[in-house]
Amino acid sequence: MDHRSTPSRIETLAVHGGERRPGPDGSVVFPIYQGTVYTYDDGASYHDIKYIRLNTTPSQKYLHDKIAALEGAEAAVATSSGMAAVTTALHALLKAGDHLIAGDTLYGGTHTFLTEHAPALGWQVTFVDPGKPETFKPALRPNTKAMLVESITNPLMRVARHKDVVAFAKQAGLTTIIDNTFASPVNFRPLALGYDLAFHSATKYLNGHSDLVAGCLVGSKALIERVRETLNHYGGTLDPHAGFLLARGMKTLALRVRAQGTNALALAKSLSAHPKVAGVNYPGLETHPDQKHARELFSGFGGMLSIQLKGGVPAAEKLVASLRIPTYAPSLGGVETLIVRPSLTSHAGMKREERLACGITDDLLRISCGIEAQEDLVEDFRQALDKV
Repeated sequence: MDHRSTPSRIETLAVHGGERRPGPDGSVVFPIYQGTVYTYDDGASYHDIKYIRLNTTPSQKYLHDKIAALEGAEAAVATSSGMAAVTTALHALLKAGDHLIAGDTLYGGTHTFLTEHAPALGWQVTFVDPGKPETFKPALRPNTKAMLVESITNPLMRVARHKDVVAFAKQAGLTTIIDNTFASPVNFRPLALGYDLAFHSATKYLNGHSDLVAGCLVGSKALIERVRETLNHYGGTLDPHAGFLLARGMKTLALRVRAQGTNALALAKSLSAHPKVAGVNYPGLETHPDQKHARELFSGFGGMLSIQLKGGVPAAEKLVASLRIPTYAPSLGGVETLIVRPSLTSHAGMKREERLACGITDDLLRISCGIEAQEDLVEDFRQALDKV
């Protein structure tokens, strides 16, 4: 089936987008092509040879079509992790001497890559507040080539002024890159707004079951081909079995993300009203500073929130120890609720002064809501807070 002819509603796209009908030998579920060796087609260019590292096998092409359908993109490519996705994109777009504008609150791995590895590659990076368009132009240089932001920032849940980011970048001739992991295609489609390249840690919401590591990128055919050729040389390719699990996980994406968003909103409202909670970061709350434009941009606010308690680190530790449903573990986007301190996990690679400057304090707790019963989740946090 041509994914472009599939109905546009996300629930239908998640199930049918990118599917082959009929599938090989009449299969409804697309099979795993585990083989690495395929016959050579005379005249094929290097990047078109059927080979797993070159991302051209039947399993990979099927997965790419499914991902592209979800994001409404011309093309997609899968990678071995979310970090492989962002680093490959940057290597495809930047050369020594080029300059990148980036959001000042990014996933810790991305931030560390830009601060510790980019200089050795000859890249220059300037960080701006993506929620303050007035910071964009002063960061622009003659050698600026791209701009990188997140749809919803990790872990403070800020929402960039995405329309302003796109307008500024287009006027300046920059390629825009966005990490859409937290919002997912269910809540936000960056390419429709004008972003050039979107990527995901597919480990998280796209897969949704905490059992594989993967990444992906979506964009125009020309841009994805440029990224794929770079990926082919760096070798961060996704193996066929993980790709099979990812495609299976994506079929329930819309149902999972909406359930997680419902839980997150209910939990955020409950926690924001609790006397022991100092603050709740969730863009679905009326008190959130980005709520107005988030509502204009998104069809939902996601399943992620972060909180601070009035008792600091000791209170945070007590809360975690008293919870029964959430697991204290890194990662996010799975069917189970997780809670973690970003200062010790996702952003541990950042210097403490950098973390604090971004508002990522030692007592900040990040919560990834799962698909459990809303009432059970809210009640569990209430009983845990009673013990703080």
